[in-house]
Amino acid sequence: MVSRLSDLASPTRGRRWTGVVWPIAQQSAAAAVAWLIAVRVVDHADPFFAPIAAVIGLNVTLGRRGANVVQMASGVLIGVLVAEAAYWLAGGGVGTLTVSIFLAMLVARAVSGARVLQAQAAVSAILVTVLGRPEQGWNRLVDAAIGGLVALTFSQLLFPPEPLRLLRRAQATVLSSLADGLRMTADAVEHRDPKRARDATTKLRNLRDDLAELDTTRTASGRIIRHAFTWRRRAGPVVAERERADHLDLLVGSCLMLTRTATAVQGPLRVPLATVIRQLAAELNDLAVDPGDKAIRQNVAERAVELTRWLAQHGGRVPAGSALAAAYAGIRMVAADVMVYAGVDAEQAFQDTFSARPDG
Repeated sequence: MVSRLSDLASPTRGRRWTGVVWPIAQQSAAAAVAWLIAVRVVDHADPFFAPIAAVIGLNVTLGRRGANVVQMASGVLIGVLVAEAAYWLAGGGVGTLTVSIFLAMLVARAVSGARVLQAQAAVSAILVTVLGRPEQGWNRLVDAAIGGLVALTFSQLLFPPEPLRLLRRAQATVLSSLADGLRMTADAVEHRDPKRARDATTKLRNLRDDLAELDTTRTASGRIIRHAFTWRRRAGPVVAERERADHLDLLVGSCLMLTRTATAVQGPLRVPLATVIRQLAAELNDLAVDPGDKAIRQNVAERAVELTRWLAQHGGRVPAGSALAAAYAGIRMVAADVMVYAGVDAEQAFQDTFSARPDG
């Protein structure tokens, strides 16, 4: 229980839970609003399609909800019309149910390959056939329209997606996990702990899931600036943020390389090596606080250059091909990738880190 509470209290876990709870809260509120409109405004007795449509319309990744509402409404229309026709021609029963589902999904597939469209057509056909009362077909279409309009109002007017915030939140998750991985690496190096070394490697390898989520967010941000009128005129900062996010997969790779090389180092230089790795972790943690803050990025880039200069001054003569030489190269690679992510030109970043002199 204590560890669970500490997980929820951490910044990364907090951001993740916020990202989960807020969309669910929107769906719940939209369902309630759709139900109230259907009952009190249009006077429908059992408007179950209205809250269902509202929830389904919002139940996708931010940035795709507008298109999802259209697909959902189309699926409801197809399902209701097919099932109503089948019910009037053949009455109820399992045969009508089977034919209605088959035809509704077939028509939906012909209209679009979207799975939400096919699924909603099938669900609508099932509800119409099982519940009977075909005379309420028009009411069901109205209820679905109410739910769809409520979902669009929530997604496009009341709570429109903010691509910059979404991108920065996804980047912060990756950066925070990278910082944790490097801190684990530093502990493993300092204490010559093979288990901590394996845990650090596993931590960094598992970042592929966070990178996949970041890629999904990048794709969603592109859709938002193409389709949302309010963001078309502000596309520049979003494009720049997406380009910066592109470099995070390289930074993850260089951190993993550093972990593998640093944990293989033996001898008395392990302690100062661990100190340098902790410094890199601190820089990544600072970036995770607010990836969009220019002052933070500039400060982190300057500290990365200072770190490589310190390495050139105190590294001494390191035998080529040794584990320590590989670890130092890994530090320089991480520092260069941090600088590029912070906004430094790639050529300049690699020149500053790999050509650093003790005197600066």
